[in-house]
Amino acid sequence: MFNDLNRLGKYLGQAARLMVGMPDYDNYVQHMAGKHPDQPVMSYEAFFRERQEARYGGGKGSVKCC
Repeated sequence: MFNDLNRLGKYLGQAARLMVGMPDYDNYVQHMAGKHPDQPVMSYEAFFRERQEARYGGGKGSVKCC
């Protein structure tokens, strides 16, 4: 029972983060380990920065407007 509740909490937390535009770092790490084991994994800070730039623009002087 507690495993199911724990899993439900994890999925609800992940859904809430995705709704506000904050991707799940744990899923990223799992993906990199499983699909790209030869490539380095970004730190949480680098991952968060990269996701913000991808969502809101940034870098190379580009401006992204809503």
